[in-house]
Amino acid sequence: MIGWLIIACEIGFWVFVLVGLTSRYILKKKKLGTILLICTPLVDLVLLIATVYDLKNGAVATTIHGIAAIYIGVSVAFGHQMIRWADERFNYRFGNGNQPAKVKKFGKEHARKEREGWYRHLLSWFIGVALLMGIILYINDHSQTERLLRTVQLWSIVLVIDFIISFSYTLFPRNEKV
Repeated sequence: MIGWLIIACEIGFWVFVLVGLTSRYILKKKKLGTILLICTPLVDLVLLIATVYDLKNGAVATTIHGIAAIYIGVSVAFGHQMIRWADERFNYRFGNGNQPAKVKKFGKEHARKEREGWYRHLLSWFIGVALLMGIILYINDHSQTERLLRTVQLWSIVLVIDFIISFSYTLFPRNEKV
């Protein structure tokens, strides 16, 4: 059930974004568009409540429960950036805005963007791990929440690998392709 809820929440997130941007740029209702965009975190709240409720009612934690916390962490850390990205493109296409700038894939600017991406990943990790540890402490049954601790361990390894890759561009920047 939680797996389907994660999928529904991801769809709900993008529905709020698309309806919000449509309201803002096509229907010219900026206030309504802003309200709908502000509602995107409600999707995360629904997922968090459902996950804790499921575990509190005796469900044994699975990888899917851990993914719910990862989803929330990533949504909080990257959500604003994703909405801004979509907003720039919607504004260009439907609101007579400026064409979005192309991102350089070489040099110091690219290295800086990679580091910024890792910092966002670190923020999402902190949020997700805090949620996972909070759930573990709230449920207070190691046999029921062992999988959540394994999720923390695996995500920590992924974070370290991402660090190595992201900061490698600082030490070894890409050259512009000719």
